[in-house]
Amino acid sequence: MRNTIKIERAKKNITQAGLAKILNVSRLTVHSIEAEKFNPSVLLAIKMARYFGIPVEELFIADENDLN
Repeated sequence: MRNTIKIERAKKNITQAGLAKILNVSRLTVHSIEAEKFNPSVLLAIKMARYFGIPVEELFIADENDLN
């Protein structure tokens, strides 16, 4: 699943470590999600989207292959 976390972080001028602290997760978790190596839980995805002020569907983009 693709995501726009890096773009949204840049808009808010926040580091992976800073975002991790706000979300109460490790920097490695943020890095892994951003690098598309790991998909977040639904609750974490919602927390991230709320922090950035955008819908979950704008932050995380599911490709057709993800939905099969």
